[in-house]
Amino acid sequence: MDIREINMLGKVCPSTLLIALREMNTHKTELRSGSLRLVLVTDNRDATVTIPDAAATMGYAVSVAQDGACYRIEIQAGHRTET
Repeated sequence: MDIREINMLGKVCPSTLLIALREMNTHKTELRSGSLRLVLVTDNRDATVTIPDAAATMGYAVSVAQDGACYRIEIQAGHRTET
């Protein structure tokens, strides 16, 4: 499985959500097949709600983990797993 990491540090909503939506739509074939996992790195706490909600609505599995002062939002094929 390939991993595509997107650095969104310093960006605020709605920019973080728009970037995430663009990446999910651009790579939807790879995401849905399970050959790609998106990892979004952000320091915007609001993004830990808006992005997982949007990804889950699109049918993806989502997990959010805090990594120091940042958050790692992982999106992949499947169903919503954790927020």
